[in-house]
Amino acid sequence: MKYLCLVYSNEQLLHDSPDSPRDEECFAYGESVQASKLSITDGPFAETKEQLAGFYLVDARDLNEAIQIAGKIPAVRVGSVEVRPVRELLV
Repeated sequence: MKYLCLVYSNEQLLHDSPDSPRDEECFAYGESVQASKLSITDGPFAETKEQLAGFYLVDARDLNEAIQIAGKIPAVRVGSVEVRPVRELLV
């Protein structure tokens, strides 16, 4: 089943915190998840107070596995990650 891991963070904190992940770390994490036979894609950026900094679309066995993957996303150190199941429509 596919799960969407939505990464949220305060924009100022995301860019100014010494604990903020660098792009290289995020790309390396994405590559490590792909190498473990789970698929992910990066997403767009939203302009809100606490903004959607991006997302990962993962194919996991169940919600517990999706939460384990989401918990290791580097940006979680300066924000939060919301995990939602995704239903695919055959149209």
